[in-house]
Amino acid sequence: MSTVTISAQDINKLRQATGAGMMDCRKALTETNGDFEAAIDWLRKHGQKVAAKRSDREAKEGVVIAQTTPDNKTGIVVCVSCETDFVSKNTDFVAFVQSIADAAINNNVNTIDELNAVEINGAKVIDLVNDKLASIGEKIGITKFERVDAPYVASYIHGAYRIGVLVGLDKEAAEAGKDVAMQIAALNPVAIDESSVPADVVAREKAIIVDVMKQDPKMAGKPDEMIAKIAEGKLGAFFKEQTLTAQAFVKDAGKSVAEYLKSAGDVKVLEFKRVALG
Repeated sequence: MSTVTISAQDINKLRQATGAGMMDCRKALTETNGDFEAAIDWLRKHGQKVAAKRSDREAKEGVVIAQTTPDNKTGIVVCVSCETDFVSKNTDFVAFVQSIADAAINNNVNTIDELNAVEINGAKVIDLVNDKLASIGEKIGITKFERVDAPYVASYIHGAYRIGVLVGLDKEAAEAGKDVAMQIAALNPVAIDESSVPADVVAREKAIIVDVMKQDPKMAGKPDEMIAKIAEGKLGAFFKEQTLTAQAFVKDAGKSVAEYLKSAGDVKVLEFKRVALG
């Protein structure tokens, strides 16, 4: 029995991240001794549909800007978080975040620390952020930063600055880059293709599939080797739904993203980054 105290705040955080019911979230946290990630897996293993990736829930409100250098060889995504949508929707705050993104591009920034040290009109970004915090009365900060370098980088901002995407391609292909960036914004793939899915992600998915199968009365008495083999087959559905090139193309569900890229000039995706508020 768990000895960890499960607070209403813990339960609400899990509800926000998964969309599961309050009682299910309480039980999941109790069964996993308050381990947030383990609780998400517990919900999935017990038939709950997890509503969203946790990364989309890290920043409550804010502005995400994605943009590239003029030659489209480098792209950056920067997220400046705040506490309320009243601030995030303010045009002055959006302009403030845009000025930080511009500074990142103009100074060839690679990290948040580098960005905080950059100067805008004689003042360091970190000091400008602190001044903004004092003036608006909310905690704000640069919470996420991503960069992509490639022969051609496309950028895309979706949903009133709530999602920013960068796509690195092996050749110049503006239209394909925008289409793929929109795909990534909408469907949030975990990797480019099956071969690039991290091993720990594959192992986690397989473990969940196996646990669900073992709870199925039809699988009672089946040897573990058989269940494992069936689970390998079921992973195919995961790869089709969760890897970019295998996904159905959002603009034409009759073809995969890989098929679309082939028709667009045999374009290859080398890398992508997706930053989202939630």
